[in-house]
Amino acid sequence: MDIAADRSSSEKSVDKRPAGILPDRARPHSIQVERAVLAAMLREPDSCINLVIEKFRSEEVFYVTAHREIFKCIIELHNKDNSATDMISVAQRLREKNKLEAVGGEVYLADIFESIATTVNLESWCQILSKYATLRKMIDVCSGSLSKCYDSDADAIKLVEEIETDIYNVRGGEQSQSILNIAELVKDEFKVLCEISQGKHEVGIPTGFAPIDECTGGLKPGEMFVLAARPSIGKTSLALNVLRNVAFNAERPRPVAFFSLEMTGPQIARRLLCTESQIPESVFWNHSFQDSDLVRLTSAVTRFKNAKIFIDPTGGITIAEMRAKARRLKMQHNIELIVIDYLQLMHADGRIESRQQEVAEISGGIKKLAKDLEIPVLVLAQLNREVDKATGAGSRPKLAHLRESGTIEQDADIVSFLHRDREESKSATIGSSVEAEWIIEKNRNGRTGNFKLLFYPSRMEFLPASPCSEEFAPGQKSG
Repeated sequence: MDIAADRSSSEKSVDKRPAGILPDRARPHSIQVERAVLAAMLREPDSCINLVIEKFRSEEVFYVTAHREIFKCIIELHNKDNSATDMISVAQRLREKNKLEAVGGEVYLADIFESIATTVNLESWCQILSKYATLRKMIDVCSGSLSKCYDSDADAIKLVEEIETDIYNVRGGEQSQSILNIAELVKDEFKVLCEISQGKHEVGIPTGFAPIDECTGGLKPGEMFVLAARPSIGKTSLALNVLRNVAFNAERPRPVAFFSLEMTGPQIARRLLCTESQIPESVFWNHSFQDSDLVRLTSAVTRFKNAKIFIDPTGGITIAEMRAKARRLKMQHNIELIVIDYLQLMHADGRIESRQQEVAEISGGIKKLAKDLEIPVLVLAQLNREVDKATGAGSRPKLAHLRESGTIEQDADIVSFLHRDREESKSATIGSSVEAEWIIEKNRNGRTGNFKLLFYPSRMEFLPASPCSEEFAPGQKSG
């Protein structure tokens, strides 16, 4: 058999590309590199096959159909107990599947085997194939998107969300896995737990409130952290305090995103600036601003120059719009925390029969966003009026007081409440504080408890009152 002719026949068999986008051009690929990777797997199966498996999730990384079949056959033999993975075994396996001649026969396998002199560059070859596979996936997504855009009946907003999701999946597809082996997971988590116990691994992002971090482990990746309260209690101020602590962390400042459905961008900037400079906003309104205040204000502005705080003040944003914006922020700025103010002001996509169903869809969408981006989401929520009817010294917000939907409680990993007496702040003087409580009512992966805070109404700042409240004890219930 003529090797050159056989090679030409095998390499003309390629995967089909979608119509409608550059039909006269071959999609990105390198036949030479594909042959080199297969040759490495055949030459040194013990060391090379495992490395390739780690890099590639499926045979689709190969452009040539024959190469895909050879790759699948090698993997099948590798996964089969006591099976040799060499050129003869691969040829026999292909023959059993009636695919040997389709891939070019034994001669083509021999030609592949002889195509390299060493396997030392295997890792770089895998990177090249991964790059080309990603480009081909982008072509598929873009071609499909063009076809969808010609549909005049399509919902434009949903279509944009769908396309952005497809593009994001291309970017992260190589890292995602659908089935995980518990043996590997346990081994990895054992190492993480040992590092945590030695203080070498951070469980979650510190909120800046040490007692809360000790109880919850901080803001953990993939978790939905709910902070709920009645209006005018200070949940936005507390959320902005946490956001500022994360963005200005002395050991490791992090990029953060704040979605505000209630306040404008300038209002948020002003609130952050006054809190950071320790200057009450009333100083500006009553014209009591002094030269010493200017120094503090200027210093605060300087600190914000390097802060990576991204604010989206879109009112009535939908969960689809938020997911799209969050994904872009993650790709462009690698944000590590999202804060949403607040859940009940958001809208679901499309027409929903009831408000309860809409809130349920929003809540589920927020939890999915946290898991997909692998970052924590701190979401503020409103409590219903029933909490105002509670009387007595021991009355506190409960999970049943979450407004409009019980699914918030179900979706959230942590549910907490901010509680204080609103009347006390009315009589507070500039620089004075009033007592407040941050109540961890549900904690899926840890303890619960009540923690004392001090609230300074003049500068909208919360600070921990003590390391731990009297109500909290190590033996308290877990979520």
